[in-house]
Amino acid sequence: MRENKSMKVKLECQNLSFSYQQNKVIKDISLSFEAGQMIGLIGPNGAGKSTLLNLLMGLTPPAEGKVLLNERPLKSYARREIARHISLVPQNVSIGYAFTVREIVAMGRNPHLGSFKPESNQDLELIEQALCKTDLINMQNRRVDQLSGGERQRVFIARALAQQTPLLLMDEPTASLDLCHQLDILTLLSNLAEEGHLVITAIHDLELASRFCHRLILLSQGTVTADGKAEEVLTQTNLKQYFSIEARVELESKDAGGIRVTALHACSK
Repeated sequence: MRENKSMKVKLECQNLSFSYQQNKVIKDISLSFEAGQMIGLIGPNGAGKSTLLNLLMGLTPPAEGKVLLNERPLKSYARREIARHISLVPQNVSIGYAFTVREIVAMGRNPHLGSFKPESNQDLELIEQALCKTDLINMQNRRVDQLSGGERQRVFIARALAQQTPLLLMDEPTASLDLCHQLDILTLLSNLAEEGHLVITAIHDLELASRFCHRLILLSQGTVTADGKAEEVLTQTNLKQYFSIEARVELESKDAGGIRVTALHACSK
């Protein structure tokens, strides 16, 4: 995936809050994200990670606060304009139609095409690259509704890559993948960040998060409880308080990188 040098991105949220009925799931969050980083959103189930990603994408309007994209309110952008800046891979990637893998990936080019405009040679090249990078080239003609959950996950990641946005939001992109494809996808996302993209991903695997993410943001009950490098966030105190586990935390070797988290036992709540 070639870096789009003309589209640098900065994302910010200010005093962001959101409620489902009477349940406030995002509470006064203010964060700033710069290009060139892969940022991991971590936290227990129900912490608000998916809701925060939907707010940052503009799919859900905040009850309070605002999201700024390149210092401009996100709500002032047209949906197609947002789609040229931000791509989102949701946690639920099921689809009820008989599209092929290639057709789904090609949909990533839609924000860049006019009405009824055919794909150019460059569009076709970007689709091909996305299929190759996600190990889908040999199954591009298969129907998506006949794939496994992990295979579908890779299809939607490929669509996001074909979309060529400077900002990628990922909601548990490795949740259904085998270990080989987990490593492939996280390496790919980390490389995109190194090239100048901004990648924000919700992720449950704390060891992989510590290895691949430049910055971790720990959410609990809709608030930011820790924000920084992995060794600053993944502490025994935080694991006990927010994940309800007694754990041993060890720095890995320089070759392996990251942090090893060994859960010893669950703490009573």
